[in-house]
Amino acid sequence: MTLTARLPHSARRAARTRAVTRGRLVWIADHCVAITLAILFLAPLVFVVLTSLMTDQQANTTDLWPRDWQWSNFSTVLSEAPMVTWFRNTLVYAVVSTVLVVCSSLPVAYALARFRFRGANLSFLAVLTMMMLPPQVLIVPLYILWANLGLTGTLWPLVVPCLFGDAFAIFLLRQFLLTIPQSYLDAARVDGCGEVRLLLRVVVPMIRPALSAVALFQFFAAWNDYFGPLIYTGEVPGHWTLAIGLASFKSVHAVHWNLTMAATLLAMAPVIVVFFFAQKSFIEGVTLTGVKG
Repeated sequence: MTLTARLPHSARRAARTRAVTRGRLVWIADHCVAITLAILFLAPLVFVVLTSLMTDQQANTTDLWPRDWQWSNFSTVLSEAPMVTWFRNTLVYAVVSTVLVVCSSLPVAYALARFRFRGANLSFLAVLTMMMLPPQVLIVPLYILWANLGLTGTLWPLVVPCLFGDAFAIFLLRQFLLTIPQSYLDAARVDGCGEVRLLLRVVVPMIRPALSAVALFQFFAAWNDYFGPLIYTGEVPGHWTLAIGLASFKSVHAVHWNLTMAATLLAMAPVIVVFFFAQKSFIEGVTLTGVKG
């Protein structure tokens, strides 16, 4: 018999308790950095949730916990602001731009990763240059262009440029495509597979994690975009997105922080849900993207 087995029952229980406590302390010590970062990232979200459930009077105090849970704040926001319209406009902008960016960036990334032609490196350098170019630099000529076409005040100036791809999406997909063994593609060509069919039937199933990462990046960027909708739809409330609508709602309800936080939480909820269900593909696509080439 072991020494622990010879001890009384109470002593064995105390020994097991100490072992469990020691194991928990070791786990906390090993993950202290991750725990600290998780608390730092979750603290603002918890603050928003708790403030959104407070009364008007308590929201302007230093209290951190609601004394009277006001679930009616969310219905008040929906009744006082056209949240449905803002949600619809934002969803159209985010979904359409995501589909267009993925469909237009993939062929460019495939060409840069797998084709050898004169000027390939220069073309890739141009893509990298576009990543470093702030959108504010081009906003004046672009606004004049869309104004001459009569499309300002709508979502078209935000969606149509996605037909021409996105520099970051092209870069991310190209780096992932470089990790695919060339032998797979050569075998498909030997079997009579053309380039378009090769891209759709062989390459796309292999790079689904990267496509998911690109789609989520674009979806989140469009959902949170404030600059573009402000420039093109700022004077037409019927085409406002959530970013513009929340800014207007905050200015109207400047002292009602509970309503402002409730509106903010409603705007955040779809993004949180999307990331929760797609986080596995998102993380896999980012971590598996190589830096070859």
